[in-house]
Amino acid sequence: MSERLKDKVALITGAAQGLGKEMARSMISEGAEVFISDINQDQLDETVTELSCSGISLDVTKSEDWEKAVAHIKDKSGSLNILVNNAGIGNGGDIESTDMDTWRLVHNVNLDSVFLGCKYSLPLMRDSGNGSIINISSMSGIVASHNTSAYNSSKAAVRHLSKSIALHCAKSTNLVRCNSIHPVFTRTAMVQSMIDAAPERDIEQKLIQQIPIRKLAEPIDIANAAIFLASDESSFITGTELLIDGGLSAT
Repeated sequence: MSERLKDKVALITGAAQGLGKEMARSMISEGAEVFISDINQDQLDETVTELSCSGISLDVTKSEDWEKAVAHIKDKSGSLNILVNNAGIGNGGDIESTDMDTWRLVHNVNLDSVFLGCKYSLPLMRDSGNGSIINISSMSGIVASHNTSAYNSSKAAVRHLSKSIALHCAKSTNLVRCNSIHPVFTRTAMVQSMIDAAPERDIEQKLIQQIPIRKLAEPIDIANAAIFLASDESSFITGTELLIDGGLSAT
């Protein structure tokens, strides 16, 4: 443990499993006090016990939940230095097959939650001094596909919203930074279940074939990037996107 995040307080959404859980584990190992949140209470309780951290039940699409979460952190720790907006959902469908309810749901969870998280966390982050907002987008926000129109749109919007927030923070805080992370296909439980559900389709190899370095990303690859952006090592980096794509965007 190098304690790159010593004396920092972090909130990570959607952290009961997958990328959020791995980021929480890594930040704890680097000395941060970590609050994890999720809408799935059972999984949240299990992860809180496993990681020995604090948990907050949070529906990221509800303003009142965000207000309660930030108030709780302020009451318990007095500060907030790191916000990771990680909660999100995926959904298939091209522009013709996607219905309006699906479109709204995907944008509500993937995009509106980032807006709300930054809006309600910034006052405490400002008071806490130097801080870092990390919004988890996707390579799908950079390189589009034909059959995930709502997901592509929501993740691209997260990228541009992050830039707007970064500029606002540069003018109004001392100093909170904001950046987005864009992972390629990553070996999470969700992706693995998709691979395992249809072995005859050889989905894993089809995904790997799109990545120049010929392997899926691992959750720790994204967690390592988040650690860097959360730490003081990245103190001059704001308003940018970090692509963790194995070279996909270079093709």
